[in-house]
Amino acid sequence: MHYDMSMVLSYGITFGIVLMTIVYTLIRYIYSKEIFYISYCFMQVFSLVFITAYSKLFDISMFIQELSLVAASLSAVVFAINFYEGKFFPKITNYKELIINTILFNVAILTAFYHYMLFEYIPYTIIYMILFVSVIFNLKFEFKPTVIYVLGWSIFCFVLFVLDFKTYYLQQGYMDLVLSAFAIEAMLFTLSVAYRYNSLQNQTDSYEHMLLQQSRLAKSGEMIANITHQFRQPLNNISYILINLKKKYKNQKLDEVYFDKKVLQANEQLEFLSKTIDDFKEFYAPSKVKENFLVKEAINNSISILKADLKKNNIKLELNFSTHDNVKIYGIKNELSQVVLALLSNANDALKSCESPYININVSSTNAEVVLSIEDNAGGIKKKNLDKVFEPYFSTKEEGTGIGLYLVKLIVEKSFEGRLELENNKAGACFTLYFEK
Repeated sequence: MHYDMSMVLSYGITFGIVLMTIVYTLIRYIYSKEIFYISYCFMQVFSLVFITAYSKLFDISMFIQELSLVAASLSAVVFAINFYEGKFFPKITNYKELIINTILFNVAILTAFYHYMLFEYIPYTIIYMILFVSVIFNLKFEFKPTVIYVLGWSIFCFVLFVLDFKTYYLQQGYMDLVLSAFAIEAMLFTLSVAYRYNSLQNQTDSYEHMLLQQSRLAKSGEMIANITHQFRQPLNNISYILINLKKKYKNQKLDEVYFDKKVLQANEQLEFLSKTIDDFKEFYAPSKVKENFLVKEAINNSISILKADLKKNNIKLELNFSTHDNVKIYGIKNELSQVVLALLSNANDALKSCESPYININVSSTNAEVVLSIEDNAGGIKKKNLDKVFEPYFSTKEEGTGIGLYLVKLIVEKSFEGRLELENNKAGACFTLYFEK
């Protein structure tokens, strides 16, 4: 059988465009798990089968062609509904709104009908019709991905309608116009979905930032209690110093040497209180400036906030450096403090009923990485939960929020581009964090 080379080339280009769209949407679905990606992928797979049968380049039965058209149409409905933004039915409060929405709905139907008459491929018309309705029924809102898609098709169809393009096109005997529909659809969809993906990514980033702030707020009550414990002893010491000074003064035994000694002791207690406040303030500072910072400082900030609670529970805490203690990493210091505090807090809760409880923090390094491990002797995490503890809202505590370890993993992997490992050892659990130097 003889084939016109220009026709074969046209179909070849169309096959290539559709295949790229299939691969693109499949990859996007794997990473995002959004239904509209996989439904569009299926629609394009069935569309590829349809256009292959339609081309007559291969011996494919009419039944397969019609079946693929039905499957593509159903997939198109699923995609359009999942891509749809806003409300399906507009809120109508008066006759004016009823008339306007009815006119707009008819415009959508007529435009979609012309779209089908022009390209004669129902799946794309279904998508265009449903998303057109999405735009006109929600005019007060800004849905850029849908608008890009609908506006692109609408302008194109309007220009072809005004120019009576299809009649001219058929008279000239050019390639089948349905091929243009496949190419245009793929390009418009790629633009729309790229915008939609960026929008979803921004929403995810905002959500993660909100979770981080919520986690900090959730810990604030616990931290205030810790700070209260830490303040009580220095304040008591200052009180005793003042009592002693007053007693010496009353007995007329207050000399300059004793006075200077007590003033020095009082200043030491005040410096301790001031440092505690600074640690607390730094932990909550919403800094987003990345810099090289000392790992030791970030760890000590967390320890100072939790020290009183650890002491109350008789938990022995050791910080060991098997590398030089001025080792630095690049990132946001208070975010590492957030990570260490979350891990220490979890260990503290797990160790409350243990005998001789301890937490060891070990810092080591290689030529490329800084390794920070936190281990305890609380008995470890149940094997069935090891893969679940980093999932959002999963918690083994009755009053747990389930976002602490999720945020730990998020910060380590996204903010520091590091990695996090969890394993049980003989005594308990060990969290190991790896950061680039």
